[in-house]
Amino acid sequence: MEVVLFYHPRCSTCKKAISFLDEHNINYEKRDILKDNPNIEELKLWFSKIDKPIKTMFNTSGNKYKELNLKDKLNTMTNDDMLKLLSSDGMLVKRPILLINNQVLFGFKPLEWEEVIKYCFD
Repeated sequence: MEVVLFYHPRCSTCKKAISFLDEHNINYEKRDILKDNPNIEELKLWFSKIDKPIKTMFNTSGNKYKELNLKDKLNTMTNDDMLKLLSSDGMLVKRPILLINNQVLFGFKPLEWEEVIKYCFD
């Protein structure tokens, strides 16, 4: 089973996610979200799997999000425009992102990750 983690090396939440995966003995590929940002095709696929608005894929606490005034702008953008924006800069994308068994998880929520890992590996 392929497991991929998109992370930012200096992100404390990403470090917690890495520790979590290591503690659960999960083999995974790491992708630095700044060096290897998700492309628009990946983002479209993930959006189709999350059953949430695209806005939830944005790193709303990030400086880039705030600098671009996206809180107000996202309400007037199309889904395609938002996906293009997300694919343009890894700092805009909510992280960490865990891809596992045809599922995608945005952000680190230990209980949610625990459930998915049990489902995938038990």
